[in-house]
Amino acid sequence: MRIVYVLTSLGMGGAERQVLALAARMAGLGHTVAIVALRPRLSQEWATALDVIHLDMRRNPVSVFAGMMRARRFLKGFRPDLIHSHSFHANFVARLMGISLRAKVLSTVHNVYEGGWHRMLAYRLTDFLSVRTTAVSGAAAERFVRLKAVPQRKCVVVTNGIDTAEFAPDQGRRVRTRVAMEAGESFIWLTAGRIAPAKDIPNLLRAFALVRAAHPATQLWIAGEGEPMATQEKVRWLGLRRDLPALLDAADGFVLGSAWEGMPLVIGEAMAMEKAVVATDVGGVREMVGDEGVLVAAGDSSALADGMIGLMQRNAEEREKLGQAARIRIERGFSMEARANRWEELYQDLIARGGSKKTSRTS
Repeated sequence: MRIVYVLTSLGMGGAERQVLALAARMAGLGHTVAIVALRPRLSQEWATALDVIHLDMRRNPVSVFAGMMRARRFLKGFRPDLIHSHSFHANFVARLMGISLRAKVLSTVHNVYEGGWHRMLAYRLTDFLSVRTTAVSGAAAERFVRLKAVPQRKCVVVTNGIDTAEFAPDQGRRVRTRVAMEAGESFIWLTAGRIAPAKDIPNLLRAFALVRAAHPATQLWIAGEGEPMATQEKVRWLGLRRDLPALLDAADGFVLGSAWEGMPLVIGEAMAMEKAVVATDVGGVREMVGDEGVLVAAGDSSALADGMIGLMQRNAEEREKLGQAARIRIERGFSMEARANRWEELYQDLIARGGSKKTSRTS
C-alpha cells in the first residue's frame, strides 16, 4: 500500500509521536509511506527517517491556498492508496485534498474535545469526504457520535499502541537517572505532557501541596513543553525532555490530573514501565488503566491527593505488583505491534471494499 499520514505538525506531543511510530511500523511492514505536516518546520520536532513534506501553512488564506496547491502536487506524484489524517485541522485539510484526487481519506480524532460547535459542524458537513473516522478511545467515539460530528455507522475505535520494547524498566538506568537528578531518597511523582489547559496542571499542583503536607520527602517532576505556571517547593519543571523512559525509571509513581483526554499515550508508557499510576477518570483513561491503577474524579484536588497518598502508603512490594500487572495489561491489550496489525487490516479493508459504510466497532 501507498499511505500518506497528515498531521498538523511534528511537534513534541503524544499524538504526533503515536502517528510517527505507526508510520514507521507501516514502512517496516513493506508499505510506501510519507508524512505531510500542515505547519512550517518547528524548532522542536520528533525525529523520523520517513519522507516529510511541510506545507508551510499559516493563519492566512494565501498561505493556506499555497499549501493546498503544494499538497496537491505532491499527492498527484505520490498516488496514495489511502490518506490517514489526525486531529481536526489535518482531518479537515485532508478531506479537502482528497476531493480532486479521488483518494480515500481516513480521519482520526485523538481527544474527546477537539473544539467547539463550529468544528463539530465542520466534521459533520465534510463527513462524506472521509471513508471512516476512527477514535483513540470509546469515550471519544461516543462523544463525537453524540454530537453528530460522526455517524455511528462510520465510527471505529482503534486505541493507541505502546512500544513495549522502548518502554521497559531498567534498574541500572533508574539508579543512574536518580543520581543525575539528585533524587536522593525522595518519593518521586512524575507527570508528562504539553503544558496546556487539558492537563489541568493547577489541579495537580493543589493536590501535590496536600501530598507534601502528609509526606514531606516527596518531589513532583513535570516534564513537558510550555512555561512553568508557579514556583512551588519540591516541584521541578523539567521542560521538554526526550528521555521519558529514563525519567519513568527514576520515578516511583506516575500521576495525571487532566481535565479531559482522548487516550493519553503517556499513561500507557508509564504502565509499560511498571509504574503505579494515579489519574483522573477522563476520556479513555479508564479504558487503558482498567483495574491496574487508581482513578479519581477530574478537578478534585483532594481526591487526587488521596489517591497519591494511598499509593505511597502501600509497601514497595505492593506497588511493584501493581506495576507488573500494569505492564502485562499493556502487553496484552495495547502493544504497538498489535495496533499496527489492526491498522494494516483496516487499511486493506477500506481499500479493498471502497470504504463500505457497514457498521464497525473495535478496540
